[in-house]
Parts: sequence; structure tokens; C-alpha cells
Amino acid sequence: MRSVKAVSWFNVVFLLVANAWAASAYAKGGLPDFTGLYAQNSPGVVNISTTSKHVSRRGLPRGLEIPELPEDHPLGDLLRKFFGELDEGGGGGGEEHSFNTKSLGSGFILSGDGYVVTNYHVIKDADEIIAKLSDRRELKAKVVGTDARSDIALLKIDAKDLPVLKIGSSENLKPGEWVVAIGSPFGFEHSITAGIVSAKGRSLPSENYVPFIQTDVAINPGNSGGPLFDMDGQVIGINSQIYSRTGGFMGLSFAIPIEVAMDVVDQIKTKGHVSRGWLGVVIQEVTRQLAESFGMSKPSGALVAHVLPDSPAQKAGLRVGDIIVAFNGKDVPNSGALPPMVGRTRVGETVPVVIIRDGRQKTIKVEIGELPEEPGSQMGGKTVTPHKELALGLEVAPLNDEQRKELGIDKGGVLVTEVHEGPAKSAGIRKGDVLRMINNTPITDAEQFRKLVKELPKGKFVSVLIQREGGPAFVPIKVPK
Repeated sequence: MRSVKAVSWFNVVFLLVANAWAASAYAKGGLPDFTGLYAQNSPGVVNISTTSKHVSRRGLPRGLEIPELPEDHPLGDLLRKFFGELDEGGGGGGEEHSFNTKSLGSGFILSGDGYVVTNYHVIKDADEIIAKLSDRRELKAKVVGTDARSDIALLKIDAKDLPVLKIGSSENLKPGEWVVAIGSPFGFEHSITAGIVSAKGRSLPSENYVPFIQTDVAINPGNSGGPLFDMDGQVIGINSQIYSRTGGFMGLSFAIPIEVAMDVVDQIKTKGHVSRGWLGVVIQEVTRQLAESFGMSKPSGALVAHVLPDSPAQKAGLRVGDIIVAFNGKDVPNSGALPPMVGRTRVGETVPVVIIRDGRQKTIKVEIGELPEEPGSQMGGKTVTPHKELALGLEVAPLNDEQRKELGIDKGGVLVTEVHEGPAKSAGIRKGDVLRMINNTPITDAEQFRKLVKELPKGKFVSVLIQREGGPAFVPIKVPK
């Protein structure tokens, strides 16, 4: 009896211990503990703050004259209140005012001797960059190199024996896995947020060459450039963008895969610039209706809508109407998947491209070229990438047939797709305007417009003929020096 009681008591104790262990294991599996990951990796995350200097002019535009007024006329006081002191002759420029703007972002330490990685848009146009470390040191950072297409910037700070983060891989990352971000949202340094991978290989309209990792990790302004970790504490991405209708987090965050970022960093270190593979086609998505018309059982691949002249695609024999279904041994599930594949291919390498032409599958060998610097010559996703004219602060694109019909423009002109800070914005040019003439020269297309801008007289005013819904109008723009 005694031995039986002892055995029964032992069984009870064993069951209690087993249940406690199971409960603990379930807690770890369902709600992971991030304290160790944060403690180990937060010292390698830095806060990036930038300062940019700007100059604005307050006054009447040149050419706008007002009648001479008596010295004590009340209208003169009103004009001075809103436009400042006027130049002799009644107008023309007014007073210059300089001011500084500040922005915040994140980054992480790549090597113990001071290399730091962040987003290009975090430090773009910055006159001063300060990296604040976890030990409260604030060090000036120098830009080693940048790549706007991937939104990556490599910085260097003067320090040694810095805490370095471990670089991992996003190749085997799967939707549903836990991931963690550490950064400085709204300037709150070393904030940690967690979530799961929502999808991989996302293609965004403005970024053709980055297959983004989509997560639901809370990312806000200030997180940009900070690391995205897997559960092993390794960096598998760089937080770059959010989708938001309010400017804040809405559950859709996008990170640059670490493989893309490290390839850019290596090229900056070794070559001083970044080169990408180039195919030279404009592509679009294959819809169900298009797939049926091409004799495909299901929609997949990238439909070639245009082959650029003198491009690798043209030399290899690719045609408009071909559907690219595989590139260099990898399937092309949709049009957004192709640009990153081509971009990461070594320049000069000959690769097999599987296409569907006339309902039959065919393989074509293509020698990959180098992606030109000018965006207008790029291989895009659904449309040609807009030309960026940073001298004027404009992005422009060709007009399509529907737009020409609506505006009554038979030929020539370019559409303004974005207006950034700069002379064009100060002159009142808006998104949606059509530029038809600049400096008395008709604009035929985006490429010619880029050349015309390069030839404009520096520091002088030039006239630009724009067309918008209200009709045509000339606008004066001062070309920066």
C-alpha cells in the first residue's frame, strides 16, 4: 500500500511539472519574447538626424509691374506686408529668406570601423548628417555613396570598436514568420515593434528594382533606414516605406531585402557606384483576358509592350507581344517580378529568357546590358519610369493618347507627374500640367526636355509654356546656378 501511494504521489507531481512546462512552451510559441533580441541588437541601431538649408524669395514675380504709388498710399503698405520690399521698377524678386529644415530617420552599424547603412531618402539633400549612438554620442556622418533606385545610402562615422549587427538572409523568409523592427519613430529612439511577414516580392509603382518584404510591423516616420530582424536577431531587411492614407501606420510596411541592400553597399565600396542589369523592354501585367487571347491556360509572366531601340532585348530578337515567363532559370509569375531579376544580373552575362510567342514557348539568349543612368531608358513595370529633372524640381512623363485627346494636343509636350521643392514649384507649376515650350523651344518628348533643361542659362529666368484645364499660359522660372 505504501509503495502504491508513493507511486501515485510521484505521478501527480510529474503531471504538474509536465503541465507547467507545456504551458510555458505554448506561451513561447504563441507570444515570443523579444527582450533578448532587443538587448543584444539595439546598441547597433543609430538615430539619423539631418539638416538642410533652403532659400525662399518673397516678392512679386519679375515682369509683374504695379503703378507708381504715393509714398503714404495705403496700398503700398499692403503690398509690402505680403511681398516685402519691391525692386525698383515695381517688381522682380523681393527679399531672400534662408531657413533650415530638419528630418529624422534610423540606420544601423555595418562594421566596427564606422560604416552605417540607412535609406537614401533619409539623407537626401542634407547639408549635415548626425548619427546618434546608443551611448549618447553624436557623430557627424559623411556620405560614402548612395543609390536612389534602391533607396540605399552608405555613411561613415569616425569611430572604432562599434557594436555591429549580424546580417542574415531573406531568401527563406516565409509569410507568417515573426519579424522585429528597431528604430526612431517620430524621434523616439530605440523603439521596438514586432509583427509578421505579410508577403514577399512586392513590387511598388515607384520602385521597379526592389522586391519588397511586406510586413504588418508598426513603422512610422523616423523608422526609415532602420533594420528588420528575424527571430535569430539577424538583419533580413531595411525598413523603407509604408502605405498610408493618413501619414501614420496602417498595417502595411515595406522593407528592402538585405540581399539587395548588401549588393548595393558592396558595389559602392568597390566601384564607387551601382550598376544594374538592363533588358530594355517596357512591360505590363498579363490579365486573364490577355492570357486567353495569347492562348495561355492562366495569367502569368510579363507582356512586352515596347522594345527600346539599341537595347539588349532588341539585339536578341525580343518583340512586342512576347510574354516573358522565365528569366535565367527562374519563373516570372507577374510583371513586377521581372525588373528585380534583371537588375541583379551581372552586366555582360548571357542568360536564357523563356517567352511565349504565337502560342508557342521559345527560349532566347540575351546578353544583359548595363542600366542607363537616364530613367527614360529603363525597363519599367507597367509604364515608363518618369524623367526626373532635379534642376527644376520636376518629374515628367510622356502623354498617352487619351490625355492628348482631352487636352487637344496633337504632338509634343510632356506631362508633369510630380513637383518637388524647387524653381518649378515656386513658379506655380502643378502636377498634371503639360509643358509645351521652354525658353522659346517646343518640347517634343521627355528625353529632349531633359537636354533642354541642361542647356538653360544658369541663374537666369526662362519662360515655360504650360497647358492646364484653364488653357495655355507662360510662366517664368529662374534656373538655379
